[in-house]
Amino acid sequence: MADGTFAALLLVAGLYEMSTKHCGTPAGCLGREAGTPRLALSAGEVIERNADPAAEVYLRYDPGARFGPFGQAAGLSLGENGEAWIGYGATWATDFGGSPLYAELHAMPGLYAPGDGFDLGGPIAFRSGVELGWQSAQGWRVAVSYDHRSNAGLHEENPGVETAQLRVSLPLR
Repeated sequence: MADGTFAALLLVAGLYEMSTKHCGTPAGCLGREAGTPRLALSAGEVIERNADPAAEVYLRYDPGARFGPFGQAAGLSLGENGEAWIGYGATWATDFGGSPLYAELHAMPGLYAPGDGFDLGGPIAFRSGVELGWQSAQGWRVAVSYDHRSNAGLHEENPGVETAQLRVSLPLR
């Protein structure tokens, strides 16, 4: 899944949920709904594919507001060789039959600086991925995540990089 697969899945799942659960409501298909804002910290490693393995930390803020089935997220990641990415985009999440287990997809355009690390071919980089986790009754989440970053073919070189991480997020209210 070293491409835009996660972003496409987010769009398909979100549009399906929007048509089946949101469009018939008084708020409408993309009506604003209050949610729980969260702050998440992840640590993991770039997976060897095109890049050498390297540690990365990732801070993400989800403001909680949803528009129909779509949430929002802003993120900042820093790699051990000075790589930096910052972006903002959409999320879509589901639980499994009301259980504490959940899955979340994200797609976020952003800016990337390679530092002394891996060059993604240009300053624009899209981050998309999946998170699978468990949520406590108090709203804390623990998850594993996998994501892909690339410039989506905007630049001549488009090598892409994947990251596997452990994520902990806490509710902010």
